[in-house]
Amino acid sequence: MYRLGIVNFINTSPLLIPFNQAGPLEQWEIIEDNPAKLNRMLQAGEIDVGLVSSFSFGCHYREYSVLRDFCISATGTVGSVLLFSTSPIYDLSRARIILTNQSETSINLLFIILEYFNGFRPEYRSGTFDDFQADPGAAAYLAIGDEALRLARDSNGLFTYDLASMWYETTSLPFVFALWAVRRDAGLAGSSALEQLRERLAASYRQGMENLDGIAGMVCNRIPMSRGACLSYLKGIEFDLSSLKIRGLNHFFSLLLQMEKISAMPEIVEI
Repeated sequence: MYRLGIVNFINTSPLLIPFNQAGPLEQWEIIEDNPAKLNRMLQAGEIDVGLVSSFSFGCHYREYSVLRDFCISATGTVGSVLLFSTSPIYDLSRARIILTNQSETSINLLFIILEYFNGFRPEYRSGTFDDFQADPGAAAYLAIGDEALRLARDSNGLFTYDLASMWYETTSLPFVFALWAVRRDAGLAGSSALEQLRERLAASYRQGMENLDGIAGMVCNRIPMSRGACLSYLKGIEFDLSSLKIRGLNHFFSLLLQMEKISAMPEIVEI
């Protein structure tokens, strides 16, 4: 049995719900967890394929290949990678910012936006929204996924900034948040197991897009949010790994390399 790690956030529901409804996948064990946990599991060899953060792939690209055709991305607003701030973003030059510990990619995207695009030099601390509220010196909090959607419902007068939108406004490129990374030492290249996985993902994607309104109705109460708001959000999530997405990903990596957040320019090998 091979092990597959999938993030169980609302943004993956158009894939994950049809995937699970189709029943067990021969030769595969499915593990659901948050992005940071799956990053660690793939690096440790505890899973063979994982939907992992783009930053994690960039750090370990020599050990991973990329399953072609699929990713988690957005062209413009994504709605679930949000910076909540007590003041306008131009006042955050030297501010203290609390960072979620659930996503390395979103954290590094924030570094690029604040430091590379704007020349800011904030102070960063890892923590929760409760930590942000309890810290009188904290000016902003970075949230992702379902937490970001919940906080966006009642932002309590905080300024809210969508990081994918800010990336697109500056680069005119989509942003790739997560890739389906395959451990090279798993021996999956060219295997029937990998083709079965690819076929299941493709079928799940088609079914999810055809029934997006129904899926929104199934998952909207997790936040909770209205079915219409959930549908609007899901329409902004993209799952294809196009050549333009690869360009956006390579630009992200090139900026990280300039900022010395990664040690080499990652090579993206698709299988």
